[in-house]
Amino acid sequence: MAKVLCVLYDDPVTGYPSSYARDGVPHIDHYPGGQTAPSPEKIDFTPGQLLGSVSGELGLRPYLESLGHTLVVTSDKEGPDSAFDRELADAEVVISQPFWPAYLTAERIAKAPNLKLAITAGIGSDHVDLTAAIGRGITVAEVTYSNSISVAEHVVMMTLALVRNYLPSHQWVRDGGWNIADCSARAYDLEAMAVGTVAAGRIGLAVLRRLKPFDVALHYTDRHRLAPEVEQELNVTWHPDVESLVRACDVVTINCPLHPETENMFDDALLAKMRRGSYLINTARGKIVDRDAVVRALESGQLAGYAGDVWYPQPAPADHPWRTMPNHGMTPHTSGTTLSAQARYAAGTREILESYFQGRAIRDEYLIVDGGRLAGTGQHSYSAAQGAL
Repeated sequence: MAKVLCVLYDDPVTGYPSSYARDGVPHIDHYPGGQTAPSPEKIDFTPGQLLGSVSGELGLRPYLESLGHTLVVTSDKEGPDSAFDRELADAEVVISQPFWPAYLTAERIAKAPNLKLAITAGIGSDHVDLTAAIGRGITVAEVTYSNSISVAEHVVMMTLALVRNYLPSHQWVRDGGWNIADCSARAYDLEAMAVGTVAAGRIGLAVLRRLKPFDVALHYTDRHRLAPEVEQELNVTWHPDVESLVRACDVVTINCPLHPETENMFDDALLAKMRRGSYLINTARGKIVDRDAVVRALESGQLAGYAGDVWYPQPAPADHPWRTMPNHGMTPHTSGTTLSAQARYAAGTREILESYFQGRAIRDEYLIVDGGRLAGTGQHSYSAAQGAL
């Protein structure tokens, strides 16, 4: 029988919920473009529950224990004596989340001789050393598309929050003020601005579609160019590289994977090429931007605002400079873990496990590494095998 090690974030400080703001979430059976939503044989949870925390257990315990497997769930993942490190030694399957990543480094993989499958409950497997996984023949899978629209909605929300100066205005109300001049001194209309996305995959394309009704000029850069009919539908301008894009845009949103070609892409030099007073939104990965360069750009006014929900490391330490830099709209990594998204990525994790334990092929679109090579979505998202960044 197998040990399944699942690393999830802590329960709410007020305790695991006994009730919720809504009675459920809308059911989605397919995504834009036709990919079907996760379709396990069965689920042992109610959609709309908090599944991504340790008490939620992704709804997996009844299923795994009915097969005789052992499920270990923990949020303790840091340091050589963490529960994650202790339990990893004989684990066959590891499940982690991008919101609370258990960094599966080459060193950790070397200490896990039984490890055969690493699952991301969500999207983005850069917390796994893919080179080491390829070398060891470990399968890496994620629940592709499960929270792509969730993230795209977050991007739109953060864009409007920055441009309209929403957060400081809201704070004036909470503080008992009515300071209209203070609120409006940094508030603009998004209408007629130029908005560009770095990458136009599932998330980037969804952002473009959602922003088109705002009557903005849309731009994108991606090594996989959109179909001509899609470019025409959105009236979107393609750029051959990131530098060309940022020079043309008032708002730039980052929606590309993290790999060696994108690490620290937004450094002092690239930020200096953006329009003065532009806005940068990053819901992709924290290491795609240079941490301190972003702070400098906000302090100098080169950037009018920065918002995102991805940091490095995660969770971010209390003294991380992004917590206190001016004109930011940061959140912890929550864009892809709404209760709606959790129902999908928990079901997708269950589907992957069913395939694995029944000896069936895992969906090609869920695969990142398989058979000692990049596979499925991994072949599209990553340019080459790389270690965790």
